[in-house]
Amino acid sequence: MAVDYVVIVAYLVGIIGVGWWGRRRARSRSDFLVAGRRLGPTMYTGTMAAVVLGGASTIGGVRLGYTYGISGAWMVFAIGLGLLALSVFFSGRIARLKVYTVAEMLSLRYGDAASVISGVVMWMYTLMLAVTSTIAYASVFDVLFDIPRWAAIVIGGAIVVGYSALGGMWSITLTDMVQFVVKSVGVLLLLLPLAVVKAGGFGRMEARLPHGFFSPTSIGGQTIFTYVLIYTFGMLIGQDIWQRVFTARSDKVASFGGTVAGVYCLVYALAGAVIGTATRALYPTLPGADSAFATIVKNALPSGVKGLVLAAALSAMMSTASGALIASATVAENDIWRRVSRRREARRADGTAVAERDKVRDEVRSNRVFILVLGVAATVIACLLSDVVSALTVAYNLLVGGLLVPILGGLVWRRGNLQGALASIVVGGCTVIVLMATKGVLANEPIYYGLGISLLAYVVVSLLTPAPDAARLEAWRLRLAGQPTPGTDGPATTGDGRPAAAPAV
Repeated sequence: MAVDYVVIVAYLVGIIGVGWWGRRRARSRSDFLVAGRRLGPTMYTGTMAAVVLGGASTIGGVRLGYTYGISGAWMVFAIGLGLLALSVFFSGRIARLKVYTVAEMLSLRYGDAASVISGVVMWMYTLMLAVTSTIAYASVFDVLFDIPRWAAIVIGGAIVVGYSALGGMWSITLTDMVQFVVKSVGVLLLLLPLAVVKAGGFGRMEARLPHGFFSPTSIGGQTIFTYVLIYTFGMLIGQDIWQRVFTARSDKVASFGGTVAGVYCLVYALAGAVIGTATRALYPTLPGADSAFATIVKNALPSGVKGLVLAAALSAMMSTASGALIASATVAENDIWRRVSRRREARRADGTAVAERDKVRDEVRSNRVFILVLGVAATVIACLLSDVVSALTVAYNLLVGGLLVPILGGLVWRRGNLQGALASIVVGGCTVIVLMATKGVLANEPIYYGLGISLLAYVVVSLLTPAPDAARLEAWRLRLAGQPTPGTDGPATTGDGRPAAAPAV
């Protein structure tokens, strides 16, 4: 076991070192939040795959495989389908907007009134997503290292918050690339084949397991449909996902890299389900399905390899946790705090304006503070919750029920207006919250009724109120096309005054 500890500690130290190195590149708000919008296809593919395949996808995917067999792949499979749909149909338009948050997109399309309430909903989603990945640390450390759950959460949380606050998206992107490689080797190339061999191969596994464990639909058609509604559609609109799209140097990079990452997700989904199925064949009476991943790692792998696979699991958790954390901080700072403080800044005399260089430094410093504060909050909440799949479901129910319709509606339906968007967000979000409280977090009704009522409110209210302003729609059309909008000279910028185009990385 000593070798495994050395491997894990070396990995964690290396991650911190990479994060420190990334600190030197975060010189502006654009660098800190979206890596300067200049990632090339290789880094973009790695960071996108890393952020969507986190602790819930790894621990939760193996758990579902342990419980339902091969059909347990559907949760992560739905995530992959959503990433593919985003990359093929929407990522080009999203990248050309040159914004920092989803709420900024809604502000451009509908007006500022839509951004505040959508920012609050998105902030709740991203914070809960950070919590789910933080929860996942405990299920691994508890089985393998026999330390208290709260200690495991605090140790993992401190590392993620540390490198995220140091260099922002640059640190996260660089660490994501390391994590993507480690995760691919550890889970796909090592744990998957070794688990199947340990279980005696597929024939022996099928003989040991209950009937239906190798059926692709044994988890149930309604559950599959719910996963598609929650996770596939959730991939289309999440701030953590969009913020990665914003890092691409061009719309072509966003489309191609996202498609490759989506295919990778489909492979990862099947691998997790097979690992869980093999674990069930070997250890059919585990006290909890959440411990399936850590159990197979602990008992099936030799020393050294065990440490690498554990590092792969930590990679998955840290990737999503860091992505969700910077997304939550970006929304809190950009869409909530800035709007609250804007009136105070407007009252300042011209002579008290801060120099541009100091202003940039203040912006980066402010982003770091928000990451630190929200990282502590996510760690505390994770100590109070225990079920990673339930926490993830709460996050996606809020996101999809409240924001899916106005976001996609704004992209595809010109008649949708501010009133319809606000009605959709409020009615859909409230419906989801009420039904989760009355029917249960894992019930199907919250997302079914929440999404349906949100769509109805958006269409009806938009049709019953005045059409959107023609000038706003034209400015929106030009922005989506990456062209100068009225009142500007030249191409769109990154958001801090720099040209959108920059050298690839």
